[in-house]
Amino acid sequence: MSHQELHNAPIEAAAPKGRSLDDSLQFIKGVGPQVAEKLVKLNLRNVGDLLRHYPKRWEDRTHFRDMSDVRPGEFVTLCGKVIAVSTRYTRQKLAITEALLDDGEGAVKLIWMNQPYMEKTFRALASAQKQVVVYGQTKREGYSGSSYVLEMQNPEWEELGEDGDTLSANRITPVYPATEGLRQGRLRKMVYSTLQEYTQYVEETLPPSILSQHRLIGVQQAIQSIHFPESESERQLARKRLVFEEFFTLQTLLALRRRANSHDVQGISFSATLEELQQTLANIVPFTLTNAQQRAIAEVAANVTSGRAMNRLVQGDVGSGKTMVALAALLMAVKSGYQAAIMAPTEILAQQHGMVMQRLLEPLGINVEVALGSLTQKRKNQMRDRIITGLANIVVGTHALIQEGVDFAKLGLIVIDEQHRFGVLQRQALALKGVRPHILVMTATPIPRTLTMTLYGDLDVSVLDELPPGRKPIKTHWRNQEKREQVYRGTQTLLDEGRQVYVVCPLVEESEKLQAKSATQLAEQIAIEVFPQYRVGLLHGQMRPDEKEDVMAQFKAHELDVLVATTVIEVGIDVPNASVIIIENAERFGLAQLHQLRGRVGRGEHASYCILLADPKNDDGRARMEVMTATQDGFRISEEDLRLRGPGEFFGTRQSGIPEFSIADIFNDMDILAETREAAFQLVEADPKLTRPEHHPLRRAIENMRSKIGLMSVS
Repeated sequence: MSHQELHNAPIEAAAPKGRSLDDSLQFIKGVGPQVAEKLVKLNLRNVGDLLRHYPKRWEDRTHFRDMSDVRPGEFVTLCGKVIAVSTRYTRQKLAITEALLDDGEGAVKLIWMNQPYMEKTFRALASAQKQVVVYGQTKREGYSGSSYVLEMQNPEWEELGEDGDTLSANRITPVYPATEGLRQGRLRKMVYSTLQEYTQYVEETLPPSILSQHRLIGVQQAIQSIHFPESESERQLARKRLVFEEFFTLQTLLALRRRANSHDVQGISFSATLEELQQTLANIVPFTLTNAQQRAIAEVAANVTSGRAMNRLVQGDVGSGKTMVALAALLMAVKSGYQAAIMAPTEILAQQHGMVMQRLLEPLGINVEVALGSLTQKRKNQMRDRIITGLANIVVGTHALIQEGVDFAKLGLIVIDEQHRFGVLQRQALALKGVRPHILVMTATPIPRTLTMTLYGDLDVSVLDELPPGRKPIKTHWRNQEKREQVYRGTQTLLDEGRQVYVVCPLVEESEKLQAKSATQLAEQIAIEVFPQYRVGLLHGQMRPDEKEDVMAQFKAHELDVLVATTVIEVGIDVPNASVIIIENAERFGLAQLHQLRGRVGRGEHASYCILLADPKNDDGRARMEVMTATQDGFRISEEDLRLRGPGEFFGTRQSGIPEFSIADIFNDMDILAETREAAFQLVEADPKLTRPEHHPLRRAIENMRSKIGLMSVS
C-alpha cells in the first residue's frame, strides 16, 4: 500500500458490537499480555489512552539528509547501512561500542557507552544489509583526510523493514515517548491499527458553535492527523484542535466551579463593615497601607459580607504586605463572632505569624492560639480545649490544624499561606472543620498569568503589585567562588557600620540532617575564620522549635550580627536591620527560592545587597544568575522560572494540582489558553448547567477530567 493510499484508507467499521475506548490494549492486534504490561509503564491501559499517546516529535522522512551535508551540532535524522561494528574497553572497564553508518554519500560514527550488547544487534544488522534510521545530535570527532568525521552518541534508532516500512519512511513520521523493550516501529503499528479500528468511537466533545467559531477541525480527523500527518500544515491544524480541546475542557470545569462558588453556594455573611475594619486597622498598624493592599482588603470585605462563600487568592511579591490583607480578613471574622484559622507550611512561619498576630491583636482582647505538631501532649490538650470552646479566636498552625481532635466551635474563615505547599486533601480537610467557611489563599511566589489561569481559574484573584513605601531596591551581584574573600571583606564594612548579615548555606542532598551538619560547619568556619570579632548564630531545620524561635528573636534584637542559615529563612523572617544576604553555591537553588531568600533583606532604611556566590556548570544555572541580577520583579522572575524548569517542576510537588496535559503546553500555548478561557466562561454564562443537548458530550468530558485531576482548589 502506498503512502497516499495508506493515509486515505477508510476507517473501517468492522469492530465487534460493544467496542469502546475503554477496551483493554492486550486485545489489540499485535499487542498481547506481555506488550500490554510494557505499555502500562507509559500509563497506557486502554484504547483511549493509546489514541491520546501523542508523538513527542515528527521527523520529515520524505527526504533523509545526506550525511555529507550534515554539520556538527545539528539534530538530524539519517538513514544508511551499518558497515562496521566494534567494542573497546577503557582502563576503567567502560565498554565503548561504535558502529559506522554509511549512506553512500558519507558516514557517521554511532557511539554507545556501557551497552556492549549493542555490538551483537548491529553486527546482525550489518550482515543482513538492513537499512537503519538514526536520530540525534552530531558532534565533530576528528579529521580523516580532508574532511572531519561526525559522531552521534546514544542515538535513537530503528531498523527499516524490507518493504521500506510504510509507517516509518517516505512520510512525516511520528516518534513516540517509548519504554524499554518497545521499539518505535512496534508502537507505530499498534497506534495505526488502533486508529483504523477505533477512531470512529472517539466522541466529539466540542460543541458545533465552538468548532465553527474557532475554525477547528473535528476530533476524529485531528486524532488521525496528529499521528500520521500528510503535511506540516495538517499536523499544525490537528495539534491546535487537540490543544484547544484540553484547555477548553479544563477552563469550562473552572468556569463551572467558579460559578458554583459565586452564584450557587450560600456562605457565612460577616456583619463587620469595611469602615469599622479600616478604623481598627488604622489604630493598630503603625504605617499607611498601599493602594494595592487597600484594594485587596476592599475585595475581601465585599466577598465576606455578600452571603456567598469567598474563595480568593492573594498573590504578591516578597514584602508586598499580604499579612495585612490576612489580618483584615481575620478581624472581620472575629468582630462578626466567628473563629479564624491560618495554616502555614512550616513551624517557623506559623510561629512568625503567631508572634505578629499576638502583638497586634491581643491588646484588642483577641486570643491568638498557636497549634504546632511539636507541642507536648499536655499543651496540645489545652490548645484543643481552647479551640473547641471558642476561647481561641484565631488559631495559627501547620498541618497540625487538620489532625483529628482539633475541632472548632464556630469556624468562619480559613487563611492558607504559601498555598502551593499544601495538597488538595489537606486544604479540604481544614475546610470541613467549619460550615462553608470563607477561604483566603496567599502566596508569595508570584505566579505567571498562564498558571493562574490554569490552577486558580475558579478563584477570585487579588494582586499586590506595589511595595510599601520606603522599601529600597536590593542591589544584587553575582560573584565567582574565588571572590569569596573579597565579598566577605566588603560585608565587614557594613557590619562595622552596625548592619546585620544572613549567610545561606548551600543546598546539599535532600537529607535535613546533612543540611544541618553542613550549616553547622559553615557557621563554625565563619565564626572562627571570617568574622571572629562578631556574634555568629546558626539556624537550621533540625533544631527544636523553641531553639529556632530563640535564635530568630536574638537576631531580631541584634544580639547576633551574622545568621548562618539553611533555607528555613526562605519565608517569614523580618529583620529591618539585616541589609546583606550572601547565598553560597547559589547555582544549586531555583529562581523562585533565590528570589524569596533575597526578600529577607531590603526591609529597613539602609541600602541592601544580595550576593550570589556561584560557579554554574550549565546554561540554565548561568541563566538563573543573570535573571536575578537583571530584575527584582517577582512576576518576571516566575515567568522565567517557568520557562527554564517547565510547569511540572515549577512548584516542586506532584500534588500541586497541575493537570497533566497530553499535548497542551501552558507556556508555549499561552494564546490558545487565553482563547479557551474566554470561550469557556461565555459558554457557562449562557448554559450554567450544560443542560443543552449539544453540551452533553462536553459535560461527560468534564466529569472525566474532574475524576483524573486533584484540581488546585480549596472549595
